[in-house]
Amino acid sequence: MNAKNQKEEASMVRPHVAEPRENIASLRLTANEREEMEFTSQALGFKSLSDYIRHLHKVAVAPEKKRVAKLNGKTYGPLIEVHKTDLGKIYQGDSLEYLHHKVKPGSVNLIMTSPPFGLVRKKSYGNEDAAEYCEWFRPFAEGFHRVLKDDGSLVIDIGGAWKSGSPTRSLYHFKLLVMLCEEYGFHLAQEHYWWNPAKLPSPAEWVNVRRVRVKDAINCVWWLSKTPFPKASNKRVLAPYSDSMKGLLKNGYTAKLRPSGHDISDKFSKDNGGSVPPNLLAIANTESNGVYQEYCRANGIDIHPARFPALLPEYFIRFLTDPGDLVVDPFGGSCVTGMVAEALGRKWACIELSSEYIRGGIGRFQGDVAAIGRGRPALYSINTPCSQPVDEAAVPLMANGGATR
Repeated sequence: MNAKNQKEEASMVRPHVAEPRENIASLRLTANEREEMEFTSQALGFKSLSDYIRHLHKVAVAPEKKRVAKLNGKTYGPLIEVHKTDLGKIYQGDSLEYLHHKVKPGSVNLIMTSPPFGLVRKKSYGNEDAAEYCEWFRPFAEGFHRVLKDDGSLVIDIGGAWKSGSPTRSLYHFKLLVMLCEEYGFHLAQEHYWWNPAKLPSPAEWVNVRRVRVKDAINCVWWLSKTPFPKASNKRVLAPYSDSMKGLLKNGYTAKLRPSGHDISDKFSKDNGGSVPPNLLAIANTESNGVYQEYCRANGIDIHPARFPALLPEYFIRFLTDPGDLVVDPFGGSCVTGMVAEALGRKWACIELSSEYIRGGIGRFQGDVAAIGRGRPALYSINTPCSQPVDEAAVPLMANGGATR
């Protein structure tokens, strides 16, 4: 071996390390691949091909390590207590600070929230791009899993989105559900659908103008849990019996086998105080002159444009928690969840970034909080589709599916 080769060989000697490298991995390469990698490693100043490969690995895993370090060590800014009641608190700040540092692990009974939706078109109240939504949500998912009790529940009200310029739907909220279950270990206890009977026809372009889609009137509500058996009782959320059921209870029912194959026993005629509601929640979001709105107008405060009705958190708080349990809304908005939890005797915390929305939310606690259930309509009706007579010959289908007006 000449002097030049000896020098090159010396430059590739494995350096001494504090932790002995005793494990060997076999890497199959072509002659050209090895020559290129050795040339690149030397050109970049690495002492061996092994060092170069370790460097490539570090580059690949650096983003993940940075993310974990951020969650485990980094603070997310100040969390300021801005309002307090006998049962709960409103905080201004990043809810990741609350989820990862403020509240104790395994201390929350219910997370009831409506995060910013993954809408393509930006709204004034802020939202996340649908394509990046799951990645944005990850630190919240880890925080939710950290703070929930083993028998607690996570309820997420989330609206769908339409793809920009197209009458087709984004899958972001379904991808979020799959991610929460498959990557973070949550169980889908049951999906719910919040139907807003008062919702206007939308999106207007596809529903009213080109008329190739029907009105989008529901939000998905994912009820998730850390165990397949979170604490719950549907006896807490009964609905009134229908007139026909009231007649059966009054006049009796003969036990028999139904045409569907269901064997209906005489227990069917037992009065249980009400009917078990379906997972379609009919709740009109029509409040425009309540205490909250009046307080905001009187004080020159912006009214939050994306509030959910009080009955939505009430349903899940009654269904899934006991008085004295802790209910948290990490995207507090105007603090509807906190108001309902206060009225129902639950401890609560709402975290919100916007000082303007918090100013309005404080107004929810200025009056009679316990009055949230008064004046509630008992029933909504939904008309059967195809019940309106139509001459199909006079109403042809859109030949190009609405691609042009």
